[in-house]
Amino acid sequence: MCLRLCAIVSNTVTIGSLQHMLPILFAFIFGTILIKYSKRNLSNSQQVNILIGLGWFVSLFIISFHAYRMLFENYNFKTDLPLFLCSLLALIIPIFTHYRKYWMFEILVFWIIGGTLQAVITPDIPEGLPSFDYFRYWIVHLGLLVIIFYVVFIFNMKPTLRSVLKSFLAFHVYLAIVAVLNYVLDANYFYLMEKPQSATIMDHFGEWPYYVIAGQLVLIPLFLLVYLPFYLSSKFKKSFSK
Repeated sequence: MCLRLCAIVSNTVTIGSLQHMLPILFAFIFGTILIKYSKRNLSNSQQVNILIGLGWFVSLFIISFHAYRMLFENYNFKTDLPLFLCSLLALIIPIFTHYRKYWMFEILVFWIIGGTLQAVITPDIPEGLPSFDYFRYWIVHLGLLVIIFYVVFIFNMKPTLRSVLKSFLAFHVYLAIVAVLNYVLDANYFYLMEKPQSATIMDHFGEWPYYVIAGQLVLIPLFLLVYLPFYLSSKFKKSFSK
């Protein structure tokens, strides 16, 4: 029993492995139970407090991770700053959960769902359990997904077709800022200068700069795919109400 447990803990995170699937399953069960319980049993103010708490939990975890790395490890500003999309979202998510502005939701719903799915399906984690980085990776990515679906189902926020364009334009503002920082730091944030070492969808788009250009070309179809369930749900409700 001990040897089997040690083997599980020492393994790296590979696609389809136990360390890959367990956090996804846990987040799905936790998110589903939380949304159903909140909808049936909590007042609006309690629902808001839950959302704010989720936002701060994810944000404080990423902050504590980087603080720990700065204090006790060799922190490299060329590779370790929280400038990758999901890490940056984890830092700023408490702003959204506190104010719940619709224009922020229009941007974040596509960034979070579209951006984290790649990370969830093909995890890029150098160390598995019980490393701090393992927990950081899954709490950030899956935590963001739980938050955005909580907003959708509890606060009934839904994007429109125009939201796709707004999110697309905002994303390019983010890319422009990251590109400048990459130039200044001689870094590779958001993989704008070089593809990641792990297997990703970028492997099908050729070498630099072709995979960067191709990534922009698939962004609109990706956002439209994220929007599709909201569109179909809206159409279904309209036809059902007639």
